[in-house]
Amino acid sequence: MTVDWGSFTPWSALAGGIILGLASALFILVNGRILGISGIIGGLFRPRSGDIGWRVAFLLGLLASPLIFGLWGSLPAAQVDAGWTSVGIAGLLVGIGTRYGAGCTSGHGVCGLSRLSPRSLVATLSFMVAGFITVYVLRHLAGVA
Repeated sequence: MTVDWGSFTPWSALAGGIILGLASALFILVNGRILGISGIIGGLFRPRSGDIGWRVAFLLGLLASPLIFGLWGSLPAAQVDAGWTSVGIAGLLVGIGTRYGAGCTSGHGVCGLSRLSPRSLVATLSFMVAGFITVYVLRHLAGVA
């Protein structure tokens, strides 16, 4: 494995991490809720009174942020080295995993770990190990690129 130093962007990654950390901290301080994408989206499928507006606003902001970023900088080229079937299966597996894991990488990995939650540590380690094993099996044993 080699690093593409021309695409290495430590300053924008640092800025993004700081923004994500601040947004997570503000979200829990203002709303008393964990900033987990799967929970925010899941709440739209079982709405409660007065609960839809902030969820929709959050998701619209999530979708609009690359467009806003594009006003000041160039967006990286998106390249997915997989077919639609693989992407669909991967999406289903991630969805199933977030249900069984009671959260996603943003809820457990960002918010849970920052709160020193043992459950989030186990969940995040499980996400990472499952990802490592999946890549190893698909790329090295099954020969899928």
